[in-house]
Amino acid sequence: MTTPPGIADIRHAATRLSGLIVETPLIESPELNKRFGARILFKPETLQRTGSFKFRGAYNKLSSLSAEERSRGVVAFSSGNHAQGVAASAAMFGVKAVIAMPTDAPAMKVGNVRKMGAEVVPFDRFRDDRMTVVRPYIERGMVLVPPFDDPAIIAGQGTIGLELMVQAKALGATLDAVVIPCGGGGLSSGISIAVKDASPGTAVWAVEPEHFDDTCRSLANGTRVSIEPGHTSICDALLTAEPGAITFEINRRNLAGGIAVSDSAAAQAMRDAMAHLKLVVEPGGCVGLAALSSGEIELSGKCVAVVLSGGNVDFNTYAAIMAAA
Repeated sequence: MTTPPGIADIRHAATRLSGLIVETPLIESPELNKRFGARILFKPETLQRTGSFKFRGAYNKLSSLSAEERSRGVVAFSSGNHAQGVAASAAMFGVKAVIAMPTDAPAMKVGNVRKMGAEVVPFDRFRDDRMTVVRPYIERGMVLVPPFDDPAIIAGQGTIGLELMVQAKALGATLDAVVIPCGGGGLSSGISIAVKDASPGTAVWAVEPEHFDDTCRSLANGTRVSIEPGHTSICDALLTAEPGAITFEINRRNLAGGIAVSDSAAAQAMRDAMAHLKLVVEPGGCVGLAALSSGEIELSGKCVAVVLSGGNVDFNTYAAIMAAA
């Protein structure tokens, strides 16, 4: 298996990303602190370049390629946030990008990818194999930029953990737990490396949509397992079938556990983010906040950080969820 990244790789990624990323702040709400009986610090990657954390990993990956590799162009598959991160990074390096995107991906995400100059190749996420869709481009010499199971991608996402721990310390906060949305595990594994390096006693939790809780099931099983097909979720950014090989090994070592939340809980968390934090957060980006109501994390008197991983949601979808309150 490929060697997983370590804290030195994350620090190197932070140097590469310096001046290019938004160092998203930690924010809190007195109302939510009172509701949960805890101090909750939110890390809003909704404010990041391209509207999600994905730019960090994508840019770090392209930075790690040789000039010759970049000259051949890059290819990726994504429901939208990784696609935008890759498209933006490719544009900055002046290289061609082809992104395979599911036909049910939010129109906003597809439109943004095209605006950044990338070519979009549609596919059916339930019928088509993603690697089969992108293989012809790889065979032509284009470099695959995977969404999560790659050391450079994981290291890039881990820069959030570096920022988080420094910012918490500046606020005089000792974190009891960090709660992170989880799809393939790149975000949770990267952040967990940085958090555990700075504070070994801090618990790290991964949160997934119910029925797409492959990491939760894999942690319980001790080995990677796949979800059962036939389900859907509003959390389009987190609909992976199986954890990555690299990400799972890191998460297996570092995570306190995994939590699965319902679509209704994610929708309510979106409304809470709007009402109390004044932030637009997409469904998958809000599952960490949703998990606070699950009862699975000890909150009373604790200090907990929650990553809000993205804010790219179609207007009509967002309006419908807000109106359902």
